[in-house]
Amino acid sequence: MIKRNDTLALISALVLLYSCGPSTEKQQDTGRQTVTVKDTHMQSNADSITVKHLDLDIRVDFEKKQIRGNATWQIENGKGLGQFRLDTHGLTIDSVLADGTKVSFTTGAADPILGSALQIPVTPETKQVTVYYATGADATALKWLEPQQTGDKKHPFLYTQSESIYARTWIPCPDGPGIRFTYNARVQVPRNLLALMSAENPQQLNDSGIYRFRMDIPVPAYLMALAVGDLQFKAIDGRTGVYAEPKMLERAAYELADLGTMVHTAESLYGPYRWGRYDVLILPPSFPIGGMENPRLTFATPTIIAGDRSLTNLIAHELAHSWSGNLVTSATWEDIWMNEGFTVYFERRITEAMTDKSYADMLWELGYQDLEAEVNEMGASNRTTWLKQDLKGKDADQGLSDIPYEKGSLFLWLIERNVGRERFDAFLKTYFDEHAFKSITTEQFLDYLDKNLIRGDNALKQKLDIPAWVYGPGIPANAPRADMERFQRVDSVRMSFLNGQMSGRIGTEKWTTHEWLHFLRKMPKPLPVEQMASLDKTFHFTQSGNSEIAAQWYIMSVATDYKPAYPAMEQFLSHVGRRKFLEPLYEEMIRTGKQQMANDIYRKYRQNYHPMAQATLDRLIAK
Repeated sequence: MIKRNDTLALISALVLLYSCGPSTEKQQDTGRQTVTVKDTHMQSNADSITVKHLDLDIRVDFEKKQIRGNATWQIENGKGLGQFRLDTHGLTIDSVLADGTKVSFTTGAADPILGSALQIPVTPETKQVTVYYATGADATALKWLEPQQTGDKKHPFLYTQSESIYARTWIPCPDGPGIRFTYNARVQVPRNLLALMSAENPQQLNDSGIYRFRMDIPVPAYLMALAVGDLQFKAIDGRTGVYAEPKMLERAAYELADLGTMVHTAESLYGPYRWGRYDVLILPPSFPIGGMENPRLTFATPTIIAGDRSLTNLIAHELAHSWSGNLVTSATWEDIWMNEGFTVYFERRITEAMTDKSYADMLWELGYQDLEAEVNEMGASNRTTWLKQDLKGKDADQGLSDIPYEKGSLFLWLIERNVGRERFDAFLKTYFDEHAFKSITTEQFLDYLDKNLIRGDNALKQKLDIPAWVYGPGIPANAPRADMERFQRVDSVRMSFLNGQMSGRIGTEKWTTHEWLHFLRKMPKPLPVEQMASLDKTFHFTQSGNSEIAAQWYIMSVATDYKPAYPAMEQFLSHVGRRKFLEPLYEEMIRTGKQQMANDIYRKYRQNYHPMAQATLDRLIAK
């Protein structure tokens, strides 16, 4: 057993070790990219050979479920290296040119996580490398949908998901968050389909099926995105709008009617939006995550379309990434809290500004509950609960738990509450300005925080206890908690129900999604079937059109074996591909001895899920 004083000494030693930083590959700021650490999830040597620009020319073939074309990289080989390496995974490389001349290339040994390094001979004078290639059948980034898997069920659909290290499965590239580049693209698709990218986008179909894109702001590869389908556009205001399948378009536009206001609200907090347009694409239901912050075009799950605009804080999150993540980017996936923790904090500030403090307090408390559950599952002393992750030899996706999101945002909220909101806002605005279009490590941020906010204030440093947050496990003792005023009223209604004293819907008429989630989450589990039936009769949870509420209700139904909910639950699982909902539901089936139910449902609908969700559930259900 380590005594508390010994633990603090150990943590202090770790801070000193990390503040020195890991071995560096490149430390100068080029103005276009700043790389200060070796990214262990990247086999490319673009941290030594500068990549400036990508010209992508590809054709999308729905019959073969393949992307084929070429990627041309503009490079600067200032160190005079003899080899240029790119990350690939499952790609077929047809040929490679260096400054227009065909060269002999090799591929490194295949790593199950990292893929194979494409090794290209270059000279100090080489300025351009072109790779002709085709994607493989199991490209993790690509989800090919048959017409019946889409909302309108008329045309096929393709979308990408490049985060974390999946851009390499559809583009030979330097696939790390610390490497930024501009790009142009020419994309050929069937003439009846619209192509969109994380770039300047068309707003209507053309006659040729050939679309050209330009991203003149340097971005990392994980923010490369492509979608192809039967899509239409509707403007919200002069710089925001929504894309969706035709049947979903009006509903999506209604749900996102406040999009323009949201952008203005974000700007009022931390400075101008620097990406031109901000549009949202509502994808088919198989999209495995809530949203993806692709620059200029957020990809979003249709599960946010609730009909009452109650789930649009997810869009606030993706918008906030336009500052934290896209503008200032974590240098490696081990620093991912620098993207996600900042973004959750910013998202809740946007939401509070557009609603009120009591509404944001509910989000803070639900987030704390999520973090608490994650820490309990991982173990309070587990190394994976540090903010600074250790992902060497692991899939980068393993770092995308509630730890970087919720623990990271709580850390920033703690700082705000100790220095005051006005002072912290000024600090963050300057931080975004000074690090714009650059990558940053945890240690660089802590140094910047020390020099520009703490400024030798030892009392403040002790109050914050930074080592416990960044290099320590679990939830630190000084974690802030939200005002529980609205949830206390919810707790009162729940107790009335459990005591048999609840009369109809009294007290719940104006509840938001967040109040309902707290109401259901805190119910005893399993709840007796009779009480489940009573709740269902009063509130119609089984038929809820709100995905968050429905998912929580189905978990309770599995725990209780409340069979009236099972047909609706299976229908939900047949088309919703969001891992946030899938994994807990299948886990609950397995936990309660319903392995056969999990097997049967998963076998029927596995093809409707994205490869990322399939990989997660394959591991879970095969246990």
